[in-house]
Amino acid sequence: MSLANPVPRVAAIHDISGFGRSSLTIVLPVLSAMGVQANPLPTALLSTQTSGFGDYFFLDLTDEMIKISDHWRKLKISFDAIYTGFLGSSKQVDIVSQFIDDFSPKGQFTVVDPVMGDEGETYGPYGSDMVSAMQELIKKADIITPNFTEACLLLNEDYRSDIEIPLLKEWMRKLSDKGPEKVVFTSVPVSDKSRSFVFAYDRSFDTFWKVSCSYIPAAYPGTGDIFTSVLTGALLQGDSLPIALDRAVQFVSLAIRSTFGYNTPGREGVMFEKVLYSLMTPVTVSNYEIVE
Repeated sequence: MSLANPVPRVAAIHDISGFGRSSLTIVLPVLSAMGVQANPLPTALLSTQTSGFGDYFFLDLTDEMIKISDHWRKLKISFDAIYTGFLGSSKQVDIVSQFIDDFSPKGQFTVVDPVMGDEGETYGPYGSDMVSAMQELIKKADIITPNFTEACLLLNEDYRSDIEIPLLKEWMRKLSDKGPEKVVFTSVPVSDKSRSFVFAYDRSFDTFWKVSCSYIPAAYPGTGDIFTSVLTGALLQGDSLPIALDRAVQFVSLAIRSTFGYNTPGREGVMFEKVLYSLMTPVTVSNYEIVE
C-alpha cells in the first residue's frame, strides 16, 4: 500500500464526548501514538459518553459536517484512510457516503465501524431507517468492524447467544460480498465462554483468522473504538491483517487489565493512557490462528 502523505493521514469521522473515554477522545491519541495524523470530522458533541450517564448535553453537528467537508474539498486535502464511527442520522450517513466518494484517491482505504448497538439491542437513536442506511454505507468500505450485534443487524439476522463456526463463516462471506474486502467481527459468542474472540475474513486471500484473549468480567464503553483505531493504525503502518488484529486485541486486553484492578466506575471507560506507550513498541507476541 502506497501512502499519499509522508505521515499517514486519516479522516476520523466520529462524535466527541467531553467526559468518558470513547470515540474521538480515544481515536485521536491512539492514532497519534501510532504515528498517524488523525483529522477529526465530528458528528456530534456530547457532555459525556452515553452509557451510564443521564441528562447529558448533545449537540448535533450535521450542518457543521457539511461546512468542514466543503472546506477540505476546497483545500484539496488528501487522506490515506477514512475511518467512520458513530453516525447520528441517515443524513449523516449520506454526508459520509459523499465524503468517501470525494476523498478516495488510489491507494486509500475506508474503515467503517458500523456503530449501532450491542448485546442484542440497538442504541437509543437507531431505528430501521438507520440500519438500512448503514447497510448501504458498508458497500463503500474496504474494512468493516461490527460487533456481533451489529453483524446481525447488517444481515437482518436475529441476535443469538452463540454461533457455530460454519455459519459464522457464511455470514462473513455474505457481508464481504456486499463490498468490503475485509470483514472483522468482535465480541463473537462462540462456545468457549472463558475467552473473548475476534474473527476476520479477508476476501483477497479467502482466508479466515481468529484472535482470542482471556475473558475479564467487566464491561467498558469505548473498547470497540480502541480496537478499530489500533487496527487502522497498524494497517497504515504496513502490518498484515492478522498482525493488525493481534495488536488491536492485545492492546484492548491490556487496557482493560490496567483498569480492572482499580474498581473505577465502568462508565468512565478504560484507562488506556496507562498503556498507550505499548503501541510504540515492536510486536513481540502473536497468537492469531487460521480458521479452517
